[in-house]
Amino acid sequence: MEKYSIALLPGDGIGVDVIREGRKVLETVSELHGGFSYSFEEFDWSCEYYAKHGKMMPDDGLDILKNFDSIFLGAVGYPGVPDHVSLWGLLLPIRRQFEQYINIRPVKLLKGIQSPLAGKTSKELDFVVIRENNEGEYSSIGGRMYEGTDLDMAIQNSVFTRRGVERVLRYAFNLAQKQGKKKHVTAATKSNGINHTMPFWDEYVNKISKEFPDVSHNTVHIDALAAFFVSKPETMDVVVASNLFGDILTDLGAAIVGGMGIAPSANINPEKNYPSMFEPVHGSAPDIAGKGIANPLATIWCTSMMLDHMGQPEAAKAILNAMEDVLIEKKVLTPDLGGQSTTEEMGSRVCEKLKNRLK
Repeated sequence: MEKYSIALLPGDGIGVDVIREGRKVLETVSELHGGFSYSFEEFDWSCEYYAKHGKMMPDDGLDILKNFDSIFLGAVGYPGVPDHVSLWGLLLPIRRQFEQYINIRPVKLLKGIQSPLAGKTSKELDFVVIRENNEGEYSSIGGRMYEGTDLDMAIQNSVFTRRGVERVLRYAFNLAQKQGKKKHVTAATKSNGINHTMPFWDEYVNKISKEFPDVSHNTVHIDALAAFFVSKPETMDVVVASNLFGDILTDLGAAIVGGMGIAPSANINPEKNYPSMFEPVHGSAPDIAGKGIANPLATIWCTSMMLDHMGQPEAAKAILNAMEDVLIEKKVLTPDLGGQSTTEEMGSRVCEKLKNRLK
């Protein structure tokens, strides 16, 4: 029997609430499936930890995490701690030191949810965005000069390397080849306005595409691509984008399939030399923290992605099916989905549906 070790980082705000439900679903599917088991260890690294210790995690935090099979993160961020402090103090070091250079965000309309796009169904809204997760526009290269004067200025440099660009493109083309419904890759660019990094990106799109002759591709300017997400999402299969463009596109993708409350993400080290990290996209939402009304489905979907990455596709699929069973039934829904149920009730209902499917 396979046994996996998972580091739990509930983090801040509703992260604590939703991680509790994600853990409950993982324990349920493990018991029912019988082919694998888990051990959990929880860490309190968060903005509250920062307030006490002046840092988001201990100095040896990465050394501690590297021994786990996966990292399960709730959310990070809280008033009083600047976003760049929480991001650069916890999330980005994990993503970069563990070479989680692939960020996967499914744009999939689950059965039982109505898209805000009129007439679009679950068959038409089903694609994936692969975001470069380690470099690009999110670099720490740059700085400030002449602060507090009339000459105040800021410089932020983007970093695109051959290694970084090739590996994310190759991952996207490989995914389209093996799992894509259309075997097609759409690459986001802005080479008409950004005259160094984006032509570099486009050059490698064309180069890597030659390794996959059975996969078609096109390159689309980011502004037009954002419009196509709304006007013709059914034409998408695998979308690949730089760090910033991917970040923006995936939030738009979440909006067209039901909102941030159901949007999962995976930060993947494909070689499995380091643990990968799975986290919902919705953030810490401190205004509703502890009220028991946060939607746990994004986090539960993350458990499905985690299992799939670990080589348990049957259990992963069962979780996704159980989520859809709950959404179709419409008896237990959190307020963001038009219901009055609590976070705990939603998680428990998914577990009940899992028991029906795996008994």
